[in-house]
Amino acid sequence: MAALLNTVRDLERLRQIVAVLGRHGFGEVIQRTGLGSLLGSSAKAEKQKVAIGARLRLAMQDLGPSAVKLGQIMSTRPDLIPADVIEELKKLQDNVPPLPFESLRKSVEESLGAPLADVYEAFDETPLASASIGQVHRAKLRSPSGPIDVAVKIQRPNIKDTIERDLDLLYWLARAIERSIPESKTYAPVKLVQEFERSITAELDFHLEADNAARFTRNFHGHTNVKFPFVHKDASSRRVLTLEFLDGQKVYEAVATGHSGELLAKNTLQILIKQIFEDGFFHADPHPGNLLVLGTHEAPVLGMVDLGLVGRLTTEMRDRTIDLMVAVAREDHRGIADALFAIGKPTRKIDRRAYDAEVARLSDRYLGKTLQDIEMSALIRDLIGGATKFGLEIPPDFLMVGKALMTVEGIGKEIYPDLDVFGEVKPYFLRLFWQRYSPEKMSAELVRTATRIGGAATDLPVQLQEVMEDVRQGRLILRTRDAETDPAFDRLGRRLYSGMVVGSLLLGSAVLLAQGAYVLGVSFIAGAVTWGGGHMALMFVLRRTKKK
Repeated sequence: MAALLNTVRDLERLRQIVAVLGRHGFGEVIQRTGLGSLLGSSAKAEKQKVAIGARLRLAMQDLGPSAVKLGQIMSTRPDLIPADVIEELKKLQDNVPPLPFESLRKSVEESLGAPLADVYEAFDETPLASASIGQVHRAKLRSPSGPIDVAVKIQRPNIKDTIERDLDLLYWLARAIERSIPESKTYAPVKLVQEFERSITAELDFHLEADNAARFTRNFHGHTNVKFPFVHKDASSRRVLTLEFLDGQKVYEAVATGHSGELLAKNTLQILIKQIFEDGFFHADPHPGNLLVLGTHEAPVLGMVDLGLVGRLTTEMRDRTIDLMVAVAREDHRGIADALFAIGKPTRKIDRRAYDAEVARLSDRYLGKTLQDIEMSALIRDLIGGATKFGLEIPPDFLMVGKALMTVEGIGKEIYPDLDVFGEVKPYFLRLFWQRYSPEKMSAELVRTATRIGGAATDLPVQLQEVMEDVRQGRLILRTRDAETDPAFDRLGRRLYSGMVVGSLLLGSAVLLAQGAYVLGVSFIAGAVTWGGGHMALMFVLRRTKKK
């Protein structure tokens, strides 16, 4: 235990986590992971008459920004987390009080390598927004053509060290929970922490957000209905990001002041669909706070900000996801089952008959309705849940697609209740589907396949000749590996060694007793009993530990 605590370097923080979990009724988890001693005599780990989802949300709020971020990641995993818990975790807000600007000034100037006044003509010290990673200020950037309105995103001092320390603790706790509570493996605690690490690491490097903004701008070149902030790289660094200021309204405010909810909902949906299925590079967190409305009522422009967290789909995954959506649009139960199976990765032997029947049952809840009445988010959630039940592991990137679509669908139906999601996206999916089988693309695929086959046909005779030559010369060696072999030999070696020691001691005691050396002979017998008993006790402890 001491070595592990030295690894995470922060026993006090661990005490805080244990105290918060105990306060919110997770005492059993604390006791089973062996951390009960950290609760202290005055702390109580009582179960409360509150749903587990609400207790988990409150605990994460009390634990601070890292736990809130982890909770937000968990809310995107319907394959692992129960629906009622997800609904509670969706309420988590990444809002923290802003820091006084004077505590940030030194960090900003060090990061930019110049005094603040040399970079900005004016700087508003009152932040526009504040979150766990950093806060945003409005400013006027100096330039040869005159001052430019910008938004400056500043990372909190020492936030990287804080996150790394919390990550160490989260990994340690996740492994302890999986080791001591076998049923927790259903929720994959370590995988959730790994996903959180990937997400938070990307958000901590503002260079990545700058690259994302540039890529989105390239992907939407020529599109007038969407805008991404331009990054002023000369005034940016890993911890400071100077962006074009988008002077727009929040979505709900725009609708309240006369913008068409129908037009905004349809535009937002079409923009996200293009990002996901055409570009394979999409905004993974398009909540209302990250969407701004610019332009006129007749020609609104959607501004997308906070581009640190993005999702990516490979061409293969895009094709499989399109297959799924086309199968849904065609009400093809077998096509839905096949597409979902191709998206996931089996973790155990799957009964395809039972799996197909479950997918058909889940699909029937939605496919009997008109397209307008189908909730895409609920359909995706239920299909993922059904696939997971049969041991089909869904890739995180596909889950991010589901989360992004759910978010945009929710916003769209709030500002335009008659939004027909499938009606809007069906023509898009069908067009992409037919493009995939167009003569041009099929020709390219045939050329690529022919090239691979040709290469294989050229290499195969040489490779077969090498194998046959090894057989002729007696050099062919087949190696197999059994995961249980090494531990079995290790156990056998320990038993043989202990048996030899005990046997030698008993044989020696018999000789000594025959010679009349009773004290020494009895000592040898006692040594044999001690050694044998110690060996059996050690085996018992190791076996119990392995079972846990």
